Amino acid sequence: MASSLFVLLDDIATILDDVAVMTKVAAKKTAGVLGDDLALNAQQVTGVNADRELPVVWAVALGSLLNKAILVPAALAIATFASWAITPLLMIGGAFLCFEGFEKLAHKFLHSKAEDEAHHEELKQAVADPQVDMVQFEKDKIKGAIRTDFILSAEIIVISLGTVADKPFTSQLAVLVAISLAMTVGVYGLVAGIVKLDDAGLWLSQRASAASRALGRGLLAMAPWLMKTLSVVGTAAMFLVGGGILVHGIPALHHVVEHWVAGQSWGVAALIENGSNGLTGVIAGAVVLGVVMAVQKLRGK
Repeated sequence: MASSLFVLLDDIATILDDVAVMTKVAAKKTAGVLGDDLALNAQQVTGVNADRELPVVWAVALGSLLNKAILVPAALAIATFASWAITPLLMIGGAFLCFEGFEKLAHKFLHSKAEDEAHHEELKQAVADPQVDMVQFEKDKIKGAIRTDFILSAEIIVISLGTVADKPFTSQLAVLVAISLAMTVGVYGLVAGIVKLDDAGLWLSQRASAASRALGRGLLAMAPWLMKTLSVVGTAAMFLVGGGILVHGIPALHHVVEHWVAGQSWGVAALIENGSNGLTGVIAGAVVLGVVMAVQKLRGK
């Protein structure tokens, strides 16, 4: 009896150790989604009164948990009953990542500066106008953010599932739950910090201490640059991650990259591999965006 208990404890410890390793691998592969997720969700609270920013972020975080509560069982069901669908789903997720990244690059050509300014002005007027139902405005913001989160969460879950597709069910469940919780807490915890960064800067800039005022001014100056940096890094990571998924999913292309990398030093190999992934991501994103625009044009949009 005691020996069986020790065996069980050893099995549990082994599973937990494997889960920790696989979770790290899955986290690395979902980094591209995470980077864009941070910038995108921080932008979702634009137009919301400052004292309502954190409640909105909290509501979206709860919606994100609900999304993952739906997606994790669905992913496990696919892995159990239709494992053949994992690679196609990964390819679709990779192509969608590339599409999102390329759409961001093409945004300035597809949308005029006047459109962006008009949208920003509309948000400011909505906050200032006492006739606007801010409760409904917040609800609309939250619903939109949760819909966006559902897409991003689906990408994260599918990519994570691809790293543990050949593992036991318990390991798959543990990894997906760990990734879901870590991504939700990490993303929305950072989003909450980002959206309140300017408030912290303003508060510090009004303190009596010269050091506090200097720090506050620094935070106020840094906040918009932080958002821009997150957006740029997130977009680049989307091409690298999405392109990498496509490269690994197309055997011929994968073999070509392996041939280029073979015999190279670590630094050169990493440069070739990431360059190939990024270029593949950009090309794939351009193709998908072209198809989407052609379909929209045929539908009269």
